[in-house]
Amino acid sequence: MALLVRNGRIITATDDYAADIYCAGETITRIEPHIDPASLPHSPVELQVVDASAKYVFPGFIDPHVHIYLPFMGTYAADDYESASKAALAGGTTTLIEMICPGPNDEPLDAFETWRSKAASLASVDYTFHMSVVRFEEGIREQFRRIVELGVASFKVFLAYKGALNLSDEHLFAMLKMAKQLGVIVTAHCENADAIDAMQKSLLAEGRTGPEWHGPSRPPVVEADGVHHLCAFAELTGTHVYTVHTSCDAAVREALAARYRGVSVWIECVAPHLVLDEKSATLPNFEGAKYVMSPPLRHKSNQDVLWNALRSRTVSTVATDHAPFSFRAQKEMGRSAFTMIPNGIPTLQERIDLVHTKGVTEGRIDLQTMVDACSTQAARIFGLYPRKGTIQIGADADLVVYDPEHRGTFSLKSSHSRVDYNAYEGWEKRGRASLVTVRGEVQVRNGEFVGTVGRGRFIGREPTHG
Repeated sequence: MALLVRNGRIITATDDYAADIYCAGETITRIEPHIDPASLPHSPVELQVVDASAKYVFPGFIDPHVHIYLPFMGTYAADDYESASKAALAGGTTTLIEMICPGPNDEPLDAFETWRSKAASLASVDYTFHMSVVRFEEGIREQFRRIVELGVASFKVFLAYKGALNLSDEHLFAMLKMAKQLGVIVTAHCENADAIDAMQKSLLAEGRTGPEWHGPSRPPVVEADGVHHLCAFAELTGTHVYTVHTSCDAAVREALAARYRGVSVWIECVAPHLVLDEKSATLPNFEGAKYVMSPPLRHKSNQDVLWNALRSRTVSTVATDHAPFSFRAQKEMGRSAFTMIPNGIPTLQERIDLVHTKGVTEGRIDLQTMVDACSTQAARIFGLYPRKGTIQIGADADLVVYDPEHRGTFSLKSSHSRVDYNAYEGWEKRGRASLVTVRGEVQVRNGEFVGTVGRGRFIGREPTHG
């Protein structure tokens, strides 16, 4: 079925104009000030017309950092691709980039096939992956070359989680050299695993076991040190790197200092760090466990730093680091020690409405910057542009018709995620996606999923960072 979106205000990373959009064969084929339905080569039965009067029309949003299938701390994330897709689409996100996180003894190719199989029949959004590298001995390196050939053009490393996911410096250097050779960008969780391990042991020995001690165990200095460490290796190898969930002024400064030296480094922030602060993790009755993530929530002053860096486009992207663990069944595993609380603040459905409500309507950023940070830059950095991330002829017909006048609240009741709480419960919401399409097919209307489970496609990517 063809689609005609009429009378909308089209917003891209650079433009703001009124026009109609015609989509056929899963792509955008015409953009004109006025398109008469009678002029189109379809009968009324074959043409779906959407009136976008008084609404924005955005390119489908891209979340470049999510976890859906996630074995972690002896449990598994609460969402699967069916629930996560519905949550993403209800919030206007049409493409996900998931982190493949194998265990230290897993074969990389096996992990890739496992993660891809989890999405294949359930995804209602388009998707691709970052491939985590948790070990890099010579015997498995060819598997990473093969994974790149199969369409994964980005790696992920952890400079955290000592003894589990963190990569040794020897393997980090070798992996970065290969990434440079292949043209692959390397995304990185930047902290200092040894410093965190020492801090955690010290705090637990002192009886400081509650969720309020998670933040003090990994203060800004350890994140800044991780960024510095990554960028030093990137400077040595010439590899392009990307710092995920960058949470604080000190870490941003380290990335910018590296950029000043000529390092090709991009900066990601995530929605929780833009709108929540460290006080949330101190809530009584173990409620603070809902707000345990890594890097942790920071002092409120860091929010202005991140918003200002978004406005200047110094920070490139807003992601979620969606890691969906329920409070009762999973977060409570850490009642005896904060180190056992599964990390993550589920935000997949809420991201765009949070950025619009707290960013655009409060004057921190404009609409074009919102699109750039929540869609276009992710597409450019990770080899999806111009198929994704923009509205132009030939692009996939991933569209979000967005009602800026909608007023509501964030709530568990309206969430499609299977997590049993909403970190933003009762907050005012200004704006909502009234219609969302994936390659021309309507998947969501007014927050409700109306599409086809399993319609999502794996998007293979060519390396673009040679």
